[in-house]
Amino acid sequence: MTRLLEPPEGRQVFTQAFEPRPEHIDANGHVNNVVYLGWAQDLAIAHWDSLAPAEARAQWAWIALRHEIDYRRALLLGETATGRTWVADTAEGPRFDRFIRIDGPDGAMCAQVRTTWVLIDQATGRPKRVLPWMLEMFA
Repeated sequence: MTRLLEPPEGRQVFTQAFEPRPEHIDANGHVNNVVYLGWAQDLAIAHWDSLAPAEARAQWAWIALRHEIDYRRALLLGETATGRTWVADTAEGPRFDRFIRIDGPDGAMCAQVRTTWVLIDQATGRPKRVLPWMLEMFA
């Protein structure tokens, strides 16, 4: 990715704050790259959990298939990051893309992630086509 990710106008965006802890800081004095990936996953799960009814959460699960991540600005201990996420407006069978941007307190992008998730039927453990109501729920 070369351009900064921004949600399309009118797209529903889920937001969550992240506070770096001392164990998140690496030898370079800033939040370790792996922590951003964990935050991206936490943000995606929290977004699904905030919208999906309990029966849907019991029936369906999401697994990450691929992550593409860019890093731009170091996040330091004592700073608060804001994570934003939104999803693509279409799915490809069981897959859909999710976009995540984590910004520092100054609004500058620290990390951004384009990630592909796969819908799983929890009873069978098998991928299933993303249902139209799911895309509508995220839109």
